[in-house]
Amino acid sequence: MFKSISAIAALLFAAAILYAGNGLQSTLLSVRGDLEGFPTAVIGLLASAYYAGFILGCRFVPGMIKGVGHIRAFVALASIASSSALAHILFVDAAPWAVLRFITGFSFAGLTMVLESWINERATNENRGKVLSVYRIVDLGAVTIGNGLLAIAPPEGFQLFVLVSILISIALVPVALTRSDSPAPLETAKLDIVQLYRVSPVGAVGAAATGLANAAFWGMAPVYVQEIGYGSAMIAAFMSAAIIGAGLFQFPMGSLSDKVDRRYVIVGSSLLGAGASVLLASFAALSDNTLLGFSFLFGAFIIPVFGICCAHANDHAAAGKAVATSGGLLLLYGVGSVVGALAGALVMDAFEPATLFWYIAIIYVALAVFSLLRIGFKRSGIVGKKSRYIPMAKSPLTRVYRKRAKTQPKA
Repeated sequence: MFKSISAIAALLFAAAILYAGNGLQSTLLSVRGDLEGFPTAVIGLLASAYYAGFILGCRFVPGMIKGVGHIRAFVALASIASSSALAHILFVDAAPWAVLRFITGFSFAGLTMVLESWINERATNENRGKVLSVYRIVDLGAVTIGNGLLAIAPPEGFQLFVLVSILISIALVPVALTRSDSPAPLETAKLDIVQLYRVSPVGAVGAAATGLANAAFWGMAPVYVQEIGYGSAMIAAFMSAAIIGAGLFQFPMGSLSDKVDRRYVIVGSSLLGAGASVLLASFAALSDNTLLGFSFLFGAFIIPVFGICCAHANDHAAAGKAVATSGGLLLLYGVGSVVGALAGALVMDAFEPATLFWYIAIIYVALAVFSLLRIGFKRSGIVGKKSRYIPMAKSPLTRVYRKRAKTQPKA
């Protein structure tokens, strides 16, 4: 395990710096937009613009990687994302911000795809859950730090936007200087969503469902905390509590998913996360500790689900399909996120701020039900790499046949 992690240490370091910048930027824009008087629906549209760019990035970045390679694509996209962060200072208005969020989403789709496909090529089915859990812990820890940086300067100023740009630019250094072998060149840049669903229905549906729910949380939870009367410090603490919970539970859940059918872990985590979401909707306003405690539980069970869905899909993916699988999952996540970010804003506008968490709970209950149905459904002709092939159901006759096969001489 240590050898597997050390082989991707530079990638993890780059991911940490990159996601710290993106986490700060996402929360900063929600808070700054509210301070500028943007309607809640417009703030939701800004988040949707990011994920619209994310979708387009998932569609076209594989061709870029195929043409110039992983490292050059990463350098180009990070430079674009860094410049976009600075441009927010020049045009403090909803329309140009939407364009900039679209550009940032496109860039981060490619950056994430490069990192995740590279890491997946270094993992095996026996340790994929643990390796991806370490990656997610780095991701979540970085986003926690990024959210914490919101408190070091006033969101009304320009300093935090400059800091975002600096972090994204520095993330280039570990990737450019890494000694880790680059992934094999792509044979094809085509994303086949239908084939992805055939290979891993739970992985595909889980990616879309987590996008529907999580984008609403990342985009609108800061607004929710602000609407119930808190300032920047509590917003940062609330978001950080969710991420800390996810970071602490990510590795144990990933390790558990390496030992049992990953779909059982998806079901359990989804249901527990839905329960935490209901608690947030019902009792979060009681006190500061209640708000932060339920946020911790929410993050602990909700946020790891996407990583386990990715591991499940990659278990069943063909060799050499890391970029196609990662790109397909990110595309589905992006499509769900475009809808989810706007849906979260609309339900808050139509009802009350706490309705955001009822919406998220419904999505995760639906994912749990779908996963249970897939577990109960016997698929013919599709056998996961993670499991040993057994030609027939276990029975006394099966044991007899196996015993005879072991005692018969080989041909």
